[in-house]
Amino acid sequence: MVTLAEAAAIGSRDKYLAVIATLRADQTIQTSLVNAGPMADPETGENVIAFVTYGPAKLANLRARPQVTVTFRAGWEWAAIEGHARIIGPDDPAPGFDAERLRLLRREVFTAAGGTHDDWAEYDRVMAAERRAAVLVTPTRVYSNRRTS
Repeated sequence: MVTLAEAAAIGSRDKYLAVIATLRADQTIQTSLVNAGPMADPETGENVIAFVTYGPAKLANLRARPQVTVTFRAGWEWAAIEGHARIIGPDDPAPGFDAERLRLLRREVFTAAGGTHDDWAEYDRVMAAERRAAVLVTPTRVYSNRRTS
């Protein structure tokens, strides 16, 4: 087994690009590419993998079926994190996350995934206009093709 930190280290080698796999209602898999990174859950302090998204299909799938797999790769090395997604966004309110706290959470997630920005006000404007949400994935299983001794 590989740890969540080791999986995230693989992701860090390729700009935290990750393939996200969700389950559609017809039981087929929907995938997309996002930047995802490790951070502490803002409510529990647990280590999670987080990303910001606005994809209506992905969010609808996660609302109905919150199981998700996040896969990082760098070269031929990969690591997958299976877990349960929690969405916090303008269409998925959470206690303690008013508009200001959501604005800051989206920034925290973005930077955890290696993001930087020259104009945070513009970033905040776009995130709000596109109704983007933060997705926090609590891992239930982490594995990879990494050889351990």
